[in-house]
Amino acid sequence: MKKSDIHFSVELDNQNVPDKIYWDATDNPNEGLSDTRAIAIALWDHYHNSTLKIDLWTKDMEVVDMKRFLIEMMSGIADTAINATGDKKMATDIENTCRILSKRLEEEIKEQQKQQ
Repeated sequence: MKKSDIHFSVELDNQNVPDKIYWDATDNPNEGLSDTRAIAIALWDHYHNSTLKIDLWTKDMEVVDMKRFLIEMMSGIADTAINATGDKKMATDIENTCRILSKRLEEEIKEQQKQQ
């Protein structure tokens, strides 16, 4: 049996706000620690039938990038819905929501560019 490990390291400022986030994994194509500005981890707690979540982002994470990150995570969840449950309707509903949010984000970016 193959074993794969994923490690996260978070540097906090004096107010416990993430300043730097690093990750490494057994199958990481990069050598050594890689840095990132945000992570979102969800685990299924089968004892309590609920989800445990860890969401962290650094002070350097731009708001527009965070919104893009959220939309892309949701799109990935749509893929998971099909692969794990075969529920194409759920996946389609999630993807439709992602399209709406993407369009809204594009409009927001255009408006910000006009104001600059």
